[in-house]
Amino acid sequence: MLRFAMLVLACAGILSSAHADETLRVGSKRFTESYILGEILTQTAARVGPAEHKQGLGNTAIVLGALRSGAIDVYPEYLGTIDLEILKNAQPTSLDAMRAALRSLGLGVAVPLGFSNGYALAVRGDADVRRLSDLAAHPEIKIGLSHEFLGRADGWPGLARRYGLAQQPRGLDHGIAYEALAQRQVDAIDIYSTDAKIRQYGLRVLDDDQQYFPRYDAVLLYRLDVPQRFPQAWRAIEKLEGTITVNDMIAMNAAAELDGQSFASIAKSWLGRVDGFPVHPTNSPIIVRDGLLTKTFGNGFMNLARQHLLLVVLAVLLGSVAGIPLGIVAALVPRLRQAVLAVAGVLQTVPSLALLAILIPLLGRIGTVPALVALCAYALLPIVRNTCTGLLQVPSGLRTAALALGLTRRQSLVEVELPLAMPTILAGVKTAAVMSVGTATIAAFIGAGGFGERITTGLALNDNDMLLAGAIPAALLALLTQAAFELCERLLAQRRRYSD
Repeated sequence: MLRFAMLVLACAGILSSAHADETLRVGSKRFTESYILGEILTQTAARVGPAEHKQGLGNTAIVLGALRSGAIDVYPEYLGTIDLEILKNAQPTSLDAMRAALRSLGLGVAVPLGFSNGYALAVRGDADVRRLSDLAAHPEIKIGLSHEFLGRADGWPGLARRYGLAQQPRGLDHGIAYEALAQRQVDAIDIYSTDAKIRQYGLRVLDDDQQYFPRYDAVLLYRLDVPQRFPQAWRAIEKLEGTITVNDMIAMNAAAELDGQSFASIAKSWLGRVDGFPVHPTNSPIIVRDGLLTKTFGNGFMNLARQHLLLVVLAVLLGSVAGIPLGIVAALVPRLRQAVLAVAGVLQTVPSLALLAILIPLLGRIGTVPALVALCAYALLPIVRNTCTGLLQVPSGLRTAALALGLTRRQSLVEVELPLAMPTILAGVKTAAVMSVGTATIAAFIGAGGFGERITTGLALNDNDMLLAGAIPAALLALLTQAAFELCERLLAQRRRYSD
């Protein structure tokens, strides 16, 4: 297993930039505002040196793990999240107290951007509730909350206790929550106070009459060595302090979610206005949204396809390197069989995002390495199980005959049993490959690319076409993968018939 882990790291290293340490790496979470702020930081730093944006890294746990491991250097965060979610303080504390606690983690907080984006709960405009305390009198109200809000220390658990709420909320991705509310599948959702869709959907933000939510001033959370490693970039970033107003942020969110503009163009336009050089004329042109065909085969399709295919190929290759020997051991050593299959089965049941969140601090990086390790773990079960099953199905008489002809046990395994079990083993590898095509979409949550990038963007913007632009190529790749393996199976069967 040690050799296997080293092989994973070596293969992943090929895909990494040789000059990664010379580049300021900016992270962002998987929602519109974080994408935009990440682009503003990246474009600001890129004016004086190399910078890259590791966008849409998932929830707080994943992006914080990436920051602490050194996989990213800085990302936009909110004081309330730092205080209550990251530092686990029971009550809001001062900025100085936060800085002292973060210093022991090798992190710092600085550059307040100028606006606050707090949590709130919202209902449809025709709902008969106006305050959060009113929810206690209406247990029939169906609440849908983002998964992060459901588990945050400053989220639903504390809110329910403060207001005595008996509802059992259901988990919803933030990107689709507005549609669920509009379609009356839920009656209340958690929102951010700068969300552009509050006005679009005519929602009523419930008054926090018991003042549960703390302030969520937007700041930068960064590694303490960043100002020394990137002095020019950091000085440029510091000039952003206090420059983004609440109305600016709402307008930028609206440009992404309602007008279909890209995060990069929104950031560029805002930076141009701040610098006194407007990027767009006063009468802005009408934004024409790209159709499904353009979104699917444009926007870097070949690069995403290459990333996705490479992840799948390496994951299945490394999964086979580890899984086939494990399957052989399971078949030949009965006392180890159940243990080997059980370990492979347990790996299959670990939720993908949870596994990624664990792997980031363990491996000290985001991107290809943890994605490959996760994909290999998910590929093991079908390969191990089919290898074991295929060998156990070889008639014992053939094994006995091979030994009687003078073959050693190893020669019998290599020259007789494995060739006979090959169709079953290949079927397991095929299953692993097809599964890996779909599972590889999670790689985008930690910056490893692939078609999952479009899926995460589509979720953030509630853009069904963008979701399909990621899902359709992944589905087609899965079908092509299956067809390729079926062709290999036919060729293998023909070869066996000719040899007979």
